Amino acid sequence: MDFNNLKLFRKQNGFTQEQIAEKLGVSRQAVAKWERGDSIPDIENIIALADIYEVTVDSLVRNMTALPDKHTDKKHMFGITRVNDKGQITLPKKCREVFDIKPGDAILLLGDEDRGIALVKVSEIFEK
Repeated sequence: MDFNNLKLFRKQNGFTQEQIAEKLGVSRQAVAKWERGDSIPDIENIIALADIYEVTVDSLVRNMTALPDKHTDKKHMFGITRVNDKGQITLPKKCREVFDIKPGDAILLLGDEDRGIALVKVSEIFEK
């Protein structure tokens, strides 16, 4: 079992390791070890973490980036990126590799106020 989502959920919810440790009654070092994969939380802490992050236990404990394609339907979670003060984002290296995005490639930005934002490599629109 790989808990690679613990840090992702913690950061998405704006918590520090210290805050999570305090909520669970464990040390900050324990939280750091869980996030690094050096150890795993017990079932009570897994349930408490799922409640804190308002996610299911399943989504908390699954290694979303390691699921085989038959389960993910070729969907990926590349991590979190931030918008800089110029409104720019940096796409993670794995994302650029999977979608063969190179410097200078044109990207179409699509938005749906209910579902979010999508990026589409423009050359792929014309190839299909």
